[in-house]
Amino acid sequence: MKPIWIVDDDESIRWVLEKALARENLATKSFANARDAIAALEFETPQVLVSDIRMPGDSGLDLLQLVKSRFPGLPVIIITAFSDLDSAVAAFQGGAFEYLAKPFDIDKAVELIRRALDESLRETSVESGPSETPEILGQAPAMQEVFRAIGRLSQSNVTVLITGESGSGKELVARALHKHSPRASQPFIALNTAAIPKDLLESELFGHERGAFTGAQTTRRGRFEQAENGTLFLDEIGDMPFDLQTRLLRVLSDGHFYRVGGHQPLKANVRVITATHQNLEQRVREGLFREDLYHRLNVIRLRLPSLRERREDIPILVRHFLVQSAKQLGVEAKRMSDATLQFLSGLDLPGNVRQLENLCNWITVMAPGQTVEVKDLPLELTQEQGSGANAPAPAEHYAPVQHHGTVTAIPVPEAGHHAPAGSPDAWLGLLEAQAATMLSGGQQEVMAVLGRQFESALIRTALKHTHGRKNDAAVRLGIGRNTITRKIAELGIDGAKDD
Repeated sequence: MKPIWIVDDDESIRWVLEKALARENLATKSFANARDAIAALEFETPQVLVSDIRMPGDSGLDLLQLVKSRFPGLPVIIITAFSDLDSAVAAFQGGAFEYLAKPFDIDKAVELIRRALDESLRETSVESGPSETPEILGQAPAMQEVFRAIGRLSQSNVTVLITGESGSGKELVARALHKHSPRASQPFIALNTAAIPKDLLESELFGHERGAFTGAQTTRRGRFEQAENGTLFLDEIGDMPFDLQTRLLRVLSDGHFYRVGGHQPLKANVRVITATHQNLEQRVREGLFREDLYHRLNVIRLRLPSLRERREDIPILVRHFLVQSAKQLGVEAKRMSDATLQFLSGLDLPGNVRQLENLCNWITVMAPGQTVEVKDLPLELTQEQGSGANAPAPAEHYAPVQHHGTVTAIPVPEAGHHAPAGSPDAWLGLLEAQAATMLSGGQQEVMAVLGRQFESALIRTALKHTHGRKNDAAVRLGIGRNTITRKIAELGIDGAKDD
């Protein structure tokens, strides 16, 4: 192993680090300035470089920039007496492994250097993977069943219903079914039916003729026409409005449809793949989903396992997402220590693969150093572990919260502190935890953001219970008709109608 280089104009710092590392049987080489270290780099390289940031002549940041341009894999630890924000930001932007302010605890400094050593010696084979990103990653038996099903369906045009929890990767499976089908050279069109307002969904699916409604200034092709000869993927099909279900059934039955405002039938040569996280059988029993459409869609059912059912895949997914995130940001990929991978593999991540990907994006930006330890993970994942002998909390102690499109797991406070999960007041604990997460993350105007979400959730729920009748919903909520009309407009809520 090559020696650890120490670059510092303070002789006492060099001496203390040399002695401490010698006790760890680690070889060192010291320099009083950056200029001498730069000259030595022409002939040899260290295993780890520890450098002061402010020295006469070339600074530690100058040295860091040179090292990272010539030896990008070499860990550099920056130490300084000037523990200001600008220095820390500059060090990390320059690619420093870690930032350590003087005066520092010598044991912690040695521990940090040890981490850098492990990073320097670690295998980097994960970065030299295949150039083509695989569609779906998974080695678990449950995922192998999914792969086998995709293979069996590869030459078929049969309708497929994909079920699975939110974030489990249903669209990836749909894309794989398309890619390996005879329609692979034709369009793949995806539409989340839950994300489109009810009034616009019909036009989105089937298109509209000019003048069909206010604002329809031109004829527009819908998703069925866009997917002609290819595949149309309808996500969250369980949320499709009941009246549109009738139109979809007609297309699936005879292959014809009409644009909104149109009188000429159009032929649809489209393979339809649908997905849902809901129990469609239950929705049929509740009268919310047409039974005949359910049977038409449920020709082949493909169930996608949750991440809890394929924990052995978490390490390979983490490595993949970390490399992917690093490429997007143009930085060096970070790695998880074995202990951190084991910790993550034990968590019940309610957001599934999507939550794991978001976590890896956060780690790429926020975690210190190149090797990520358990303590470097977001607090919402680790703060409850202290009372559980390092064992992950059960699944029911975590709940998914969506904020600005990102699903994260927040811990549900323990019974005794707040109401237990499942009780009528459990949402208060979730609200407090979400507020704490947003405040600790520097979110601004938390009251306004959560207030809008609270009002929107109440009004949407009331409208569902009143089948869209806003005056009835206003009475049920105990607010005035003018108030609910104004709130519906302010919050962009669709699906309301006058009584």
